[in-house]
Amino acid sequence: MDVPSIRTEQRAQEPALKADPFAQLKLLDVQALDARADQLRHQRNRLPEIAEIASLEQERARLEDQVRDARIVVDDLTAEQTKVEADVEAVRTRRTRDRDRMDSGAISNPKDLERMSQELVSLERRIGTLEDEELEVMARLEDAERALRELRERVAAIDERLAELLASRDEKAAAIDTQLLDVEAERGPSVEAVPADLLALYDKLRTAKGGVGAAELRQRRCTGCQLGIDHAELAVIKAKPSDEVVRCEECSRILVRTPESGL
Repeated sequence: MDVPSIRTEQRAQEPALKADPFAQLKLLDVQALDARADQLRHQRNRLPEIAEIASLEQERARLEDQVRDARIVVDDLTAEQTKVEADVEAVRTRRTRDRDRMDSGAISNPKDLERMSQELVSLERRIGTLEDEELEVMARLEDAERALRELRERVAAIDERLAELLASRDEKAAAIDTQLLDVEAERGPSVEAVPADLLALYDKLRTAKGGVGAAELRQRRCTGCQLGIDHAELAVIKAKPSDEVVRCEECSRILVRTPESGL
């Protein structure tokens, strides 16, 4: 036995569900409103701003890591520069002290004078070395501060863009939410016209069938699965009372008969 025949046999064993033809037509209205609500929710969840916001937030997090690392480099170089400056100042102070002692005539011993002169030469060399180190550290610090500044500017630019995107997203989402409220308000009266058992079946099928629980039988075709219905099945459907709820043999959705069904 093929699958459609099995499904037909299974449904034949189920008690026939009855509903006024007007209620069945109202079910199509409910389906149309639910489909519209699904489209609006999909639209809200797929706003172009959402993807760009996610991408920018990832980029911002990556830049924040770089800012943290760059700030550490700046802090380390600042401490290194402070130390070198202190070393230079200490050596200069010692040089000044030794020169003052020599110029004051406090040292008269030739050997002491020669030793102090040699020490002054060493101090000059040490000062030169330290000043070179100081310049090198200053250059590295300047580069590090520039890099940190550029990273912070990039973060600020992202924050500005994020603010624009968030405002745009919220504005569009609010507009969609307003439309959803309108759809929900319109759905209420339509649902009231549908019997509880028919509505329960519709909700069950809608969950299982990708959001479509009821479909119009139009021109001998199920508008749910878009498959044509053969003549034998059409004859069976035509013979059923108008208040009997019909199901599609292929997709099991509720089939609603209308003047356009082609029966």
